Amino acid sequence: MRLRDEEDGDMPPQINIVPMIDVIFAILTFFIMSTLFLSRTEGLPVNLPKASSGQGQPTTQIVVTIDSQGQLFLNQQPSTLEALNGQVQSLVGNRPQVVVIINADQQVSHGRVVLVMDQLRRIPQVKLAIATVRPQ
Repeated sequence: MRLRDEEDGDMPPQINIVPMIDVIFAILTFFIMSTLFLSRTEGLPVNLPKASSGQGQPTTQIVVTIDSQGQLFLNQQPSTLEALNGQVQSLVGNRPQVVVIINADQQVSHGRVVLVMDQLRRIPQVKLAIATVRPQ
């Protein structure tokens, strides 16, 4: 029984690249999906007001979030206005300067934001920043 003909012996070996392309697409999909989870979230989701003069703050950051119901969060953990000063002081420690970013929903009353800012201004190492989004 002959498995090959005499003429088939002259054919060069072939490399099938379809499995290699499948592996490349699988790796590409993995890297795309993993980079989506590397985005930095700095607080809870709120609707920030728009400001065209906003600037980034590249220093040590603490995030204070005030959601649309007026609830207060420190680095995504629930907090109260009375405890905010002590909690931020413990996070600041002995660092020379720390930026506290206030993420306040645009529906929150101005008075509530001012109360939070007043509490944070009592800490000497703290600089305040208010998070905004650029208008499109």
